[in-house]
Amino acid sequence: MDWTDLLNRNNQTFWGFLGMELLHADAARVELGLEVKEHHLNSKGIVHGGVLSSLMDQAMGVLVSAARNGVEGVTTHLNVNFVTAMGTGRLVASAYPVHETYRTMTMRAEIRNEQGELGCVATATFRLPKQQA
Repeated sequence: MDWTDLLNRNNQTFWGFLGMELLHADAARVELGLEVKEHHLNSKGIVHGGVLSSLMDQAMGVLVSAARNGVEGVTTHLNVNFVTAMGTGRLVASAYPVHETYRTMTMRAEIRNEQGELGCVATATFRLPKQQA
């Protein structure tokens, strides 16, 4: 799959605002990177949960496109568990498929820092568009 169009569109949206970077994408795994800066932190000096949730949600969404040859789904359910506080530096979100049906895909994702520490995990369900006849 050619990711050029998707990445060009994403750089003009929330993806670009956060500073996400596509590191790897195929039907079995997607990895997104984020260089954490001060504006990603909350008042306690740790990465805001919304940033972490968004990064995992986006990684799982890209996985839908990778697994379905460019078809884009929409998140219908997102469950996040925060395990360890994350600080500045490089974060990597990895997403993996769990279950797939005709109209939905369920994914799991995790974020690790440069030291390999697990920061959070998530599962999500994505609704897929009806296939045209």
